[in-house]
Amino acid sequence: MQRIALLLFLATTTLFSQSQTELSYYLPQDVTYDSTIPTPQSIIGHNVGEWHITHDKLVQYMYALAEASSRITIENRGETFEDRPLLLLTITAPQNHKNINAIQQAHINATETDTANAENRPIVVYQGFSIHGNEPSGSNASLLAAYYLAAAQGAKINELLNNTVILFDPSLNPDGLQRFAYWANTNRSMNLNADPNDREYSEIWPGGRTNHYWFDMNRDWLPVQLPESRARIKTYHSWLPNILTDHHEMGTNSSFFFQPGIPSRTHPLTPKLNQELTKGIATYHAKALDKIGSLYYSEESFDDFYYGKGSTFPDINGGIGILFEQASSRGHIQESDNGLLTFPFTIKNQFTAALSTLAAANGMRKEILNYQHNFFKNARKEAAKEGKTAIVFGDEKDAAKTYHLAEILKRHNITFHNIKSDFSENGKNYKKGYSFVVPKNQKNTRLINAMFEKRTTFKDSLFYDISAWTFPLAFNLDYTETTTANAGNIVEDLQHKQGGVNSKSEYAYLLEWNEYYAPKFLNQVLKKGLRAKVSMTSFSANGKAYDYGTLMIPAKNQDMTSSEIYTFLNKIAKESHITVDAVATGLNEGIDLGSNNFKTLELPKVAILVGDGMTSYDAGEIWHLLDTRYDIIATKLDTKNFSRADLSRYNTIIMVNSFSGLNDGNTKKMKTWIQNGGTLVAYKNALRWINSKKLMTIDFKKSKRIAKNISYEQRGDFRGAQVIGGAIFETQLDRSHPINFGYKNDKLPMFRNSTLFIKADKNSYNNPIQYTKDPLLSGYISEENLDSISRTVPLKIGSIGRGNIIAFTDNTNFRAFWYGTNKLLMNAIFFREEM
Repeated sequence: MQRIALLLFLATTTLFSQSQTELSYYLPQDVTYDSTIPTPQSIIGHNVGEWHITHDKLVQYMYALAEASSRITIENRGETFEDRPLLLLTITAPQNHKNINAIQQAHINATETDTANAENRPIVVYQGFSIHGNEPSGSNASLLAAYYLAAAQGAKINELLNNTVILFDPSLNPDGLQRFAYWANTNRSMNLNADPNDREYSEIWPGGRTNHYWFDMNRDWLPVQLPESRARIKTYHSWLPNILTDHHEMGTNSSFFFQPGIPSRTHPLTPKLNQELTKGIATYHAKALDKIGSLYYSEESFDDFYYGKGSTFPDINGGIGILFEQASSRGHIQESDNGLLTFPFTIKNQFTAALSTLAAANGMRKEILNYQHNFFKNARKEAAKEGKTAIVFGDEKDAAKTYHLAEILKRHNITFHNIKSDFSENGKNYKKGYSFVVPKNQKNTRLINAMFEKRTTFKDSLFYDISAWTFPLAFNLDYTETTTANAGNIVEDLQHKQGGVNSKSEYAYLLEWNEYYAPKFLNQVLKKGLRAKVSMTSFSANGKAYDYGTLMIPAKNQDMTSSEIYTFLNKIAKESHITVDAVATGLNEGIDLGSNNFKTLELPKVAILVGDGMTSYDAGEIWHLLDTRYDIIATKLDTKNFSRADLSRYNTIIMVNSFSGLNDGNTKKMKTWIQNGGTLVAYKNALRWINSKKLMTIDFKKSKRIAKNISYEQRGDFRGAQVIGGAIFETQLDRSHPINFGYKNDKLPMFRNSTLFIKADKNSYNNPIQYTKDPLLSGYISEENLDSISRTVPLKIGSIGRGNIIAFTDNTNFRAFWYGTNKLLMNAIFFREEM
């Protein structure tokens, strides 16, 4: 029997190599194909699905198609962090290409006028593939979809192209796709091995899902913090596509999913008709998958709540987002509960769904065009009711944070104004140059609501992703809704605040720590070898009040002349968009500049623990923050090399969320390093490891939840309701503590997606950050967890020998757009010796 099974397996893999990768396996046979259009194999050197396509070969083929076909134009919209091109193909009938600008303008005009004719107007479809690099069937299917659209002949394809403009994005994540293709191809056997235990199906850390800095880019459609996102969002708003498809993969033992998702988990701002049309489109997918015998499902597992995903972002922008999830072979062939799952089969399903989308777009064209027209028409009516209502936001001490939120609004075509002059509203001060006004009476009013709203009541208690993302809270900005916003001119050319040193000093320079890029400035100062100090208390100099955390740089007794210091400080102040004050005397109101309350600072020498056991998302967020925003060099210290690493090179080690921590030998080494003066900054489940290894005692608050009247079928929902998928909570700050230097308010909104609750210390000065009694600001939390979090602390600091541990229960650097709590990490790094 074993011999027979082996022969059957070999026959299967041989069949796969010979027939499943031929074009005839994938392509519809009811049309003819133009022989002058190059096939994928003729350009990339192998059949689709025989090997995983690398991004360079994908680019090569797309350019070859564009050159050969009058149906296709191609553009490079920018580069990834690894300088790979971000391509966009525009695919439509040749006569449409001749009038493409007029078609685009007519399409946009239909979203801005009260009447629009859908009779002869093309529908616009954005097709995006493999935003997760290790979900490659999408990008591999893009080879076939592009070939089909370029080469297919006959009345059917002509009608489709006449009626459709296709914005075709063959790889939403070039860096991740390249990384995963390398892994899958270098571990492929010539005799394909379907054993799930084979190395081919177990990527090494961090895997190919993410981009260069290990971000999940399918959470960045709304924050738009990454270059790949910025390119596609610019395209999106320039066209406002009617349908956007997002091709993914899921677990090997699944089948195929298409939207709609779970009805009760659709965001309330999404129109009901959106979901009805999504259901209508779904019938086309079902019909096409039925035809090829593929299993599928919908209205389960996935939802349409967070607008930062590719399949949900269109829903708040007048379009329809469609998520596809294909069971993943994760390599070339793998055993599954549904039989042998081959890579070509996964590609075929994605290709089939790509064509069924276009069939739906063609068949429902007028209906979907009218939906978009009415979406914006109704939005204008809602906006008109807002009258002069506007949202003002800003931070009178931090222009850069304000700038970066405005930058996101700009990317989403949201109009905003400067303020004419300083004013106060609801106890908050709004300063000219540090604040902006967003009128709600404008085209994208629904998107504004989605970005600024606070929501704490929900139809469902389970979420596929976060339940809150209120942007001014994420940025820790003052904001209010008002009808007296003192609005000035529209901001057309958004610019950072001009930085610099206000004059040359022969005594000292002062810099408040409030500005977002102050850590970048300080790092350059210390890197240059200049002595810098931080004030442990507030004071006044030259009639100006300086808060806790003010930096002081003496002009004398340095290794540079006073003129060289001035020139250098002026240069880096401009680069950091901050203002530095020159002072001529050390005599102040409060502490003087020679006071022992000014503490000397040390250049950070940072290592981030990465590799097995560490969460790559969290590690990547910190790497990105230090590298791209603060120009701080951080060593990515792999856990497998920890035992032989010379830790004396570092004064700060960052340990992100980790369920396994370090082994006993490495724990002992870490403890010795801390005792010798090092600082360990730890996050989330790393705190459990710290507590279990007795590096620091952490008093976790335990809660017992008993399921009463919960059936076996409901058990998953019961457990899921206790998950904090991502919500925002209010904390009270002790601003005199170094961890809070640079914060002007005594309240700080903090993101949380864990259920780690730490009891407050009996000594109040050991609780520099503490959740308020009723802390929920936005998002979902169960009543039990809301009771548990009240008056607990998100931070615990302890000392070991000459060093210390700074432990956060949650991520302060979430997804690169949680600007408001980035400073907590910077304070832990720069002021570690004062904690």
